[in-house]
Amino acid sequence: MKKIFLFLIVASAFILTSCTKDDYDVFSSVYGVVSDAKTGDLIPNANVVLSPSGETKVTGSDGQFIFENIDPQQYTITVQKDGYQTNRKSITAIIGEKVEVNIPLTPNDK
Repeated sequence: MKKIFLFLIVASAFILTSCTKDDYDVFSSVYGVVSDAKTGDLIPNANVVLSPSGETKVTGSDGQFIFENIDPQQYTITVQKDGYQTNRKSITAIIGEKVEVNIPLTPNDK
C-alpha cells in the first residue's frame, strides 16, 4: 500500500511539474504610415489619435506610427496635419494581432 501511495505522489508531482502555463498575448497593436494622397510622399509630424482611448502619437520622419498593447476592440483613428484634410478610419484590434492601417491625407486646396 505504501508503494502505491508513494508511486501516486511521485507520478502526480511529475505530471504537475511538466505542465507549463501557456502565455497568451491579450493585447493588440495598430501600426501604419501616413502619406500624401496625391504624391504618395510620407508625412512626418502628423497627429494620430486613437479613439476611444484618446492615445495620441506623432508620425516620425518616415510617416510611421504605432499603438502597442491596446485592448482588443473597435477604434477610430483620426489623422490631422496642417495643410491637409483630416482623415478617419475605423479598425478592429484583435487579440494577439498587429493591425496595419495606412492613411492617406488629401492636401487642402489653396
